[in-house]
Amino acid sequence: MMTNKKKFRFEAMFERWGRGLFKFNPLLSDKVGLQARNFGRTTDLFMATWMGKIGLAIIVFFLAIVVYADLFVPYNRYASTDYTFEDSSWEHPFGTDQRGRDILTRTLHGTKASLTVGLAAMAISMGIGTGVGLLSGYWGGWKDEVIMRVNDVFLSIPWLVLMLVISSVLDARSLVTVIIVIGVTGWSTTARIVRSQVLSIKTRQFIERARAIGAGDMHIIKKHIFPNVVPLIFANAILTIAISILSESTLSFLKMGPQDVETWGRLLDEAYTWSAATTGPYAYIIMPGLCIVTVVLGFTFIGYAMDEVLNPKLRKR
Repeated sequence: MMTNKKKFRFEAMFERWGRGLFKFNPLLSDKVGLQARNFGRTTDLFMATWMGKIGLAIIVFFLAIVVYADLFVPYNRYASTDYTFEDSSWEHPFGTDQRGRDILTRTLHGTKASLTVGLAAMAISMGIGTGVGLLSGYWGGWKDEVIMRVNDVFLSIPWLVLMLVISSVLDARSLVTVIIVIGVTGWSTTARIVRSQVLSIKTRQFIERARAIGAGDMHIIKKHIFPNVVPLIFANAILTIAISILSESTLSFLKMGPQDVETWGRLLDEAYTWSAATTGPYAYIIMPGLCIVTVVLGFTFIGYAMDEVLNPKLRKR
């Protein structure tokens, strides 16, 4: 059986760091130390889950690829050669594409664009969804009813159909446009989740006390309600990254994705167009597909682990 000292090693370490940074100010040191301790305890609980460990390892691995991609492969991703559709060899472990470019090089460099789409689209989705959910839940009444009916309209339309329609209207061919399309079509679920939490929080006594002493609506939302929904938002944000990466891959496979950068979805589209699944090189379709599945699985594991940590009802004892 593990001792508390071993089990909560990050809790003590972060508290020590937090207090040490502001030791010149005892009051600030205590405040920062307490916050660091809470963060450390959350980290300990997260690392105690197998999904958290595996998910974090996967994402750290792909982040390392983003930073050190040029060190892993010796080829220029744009350099064409006469050796088209070459099978695996010492020079090209996963073969070459229709223009003689190294498939491994293109796949590794596609990591940055795909992760960028996931993170940026998540930021847009969470920003819209959080704002709508906070205001709808706090206002209540007819305003809440109107906002939720609009939200229901978005939820009732299949996400793929909605993305395809907006992509067609905006002629989504750039990375920025695709990010916007994915972001503005993925906020509905977040809005409903945040609203449900706000409806529960706003009836608690500390909110009533804040109103009694004259606190304004925006002050209550900012200082009392929002901090209490941040853990829920964070866990949902991690899962949204995975969904955003899948969305971009789907759009690119349907030739509605960005044409100005190489993403895993675009590589899959090219591999399918040139019949790599039947004539080879098979790595042309396997490599980007495997990367998509692995990264999505990694973010999903982290999201579920965070949900387990932040939700006492789901936490394993």
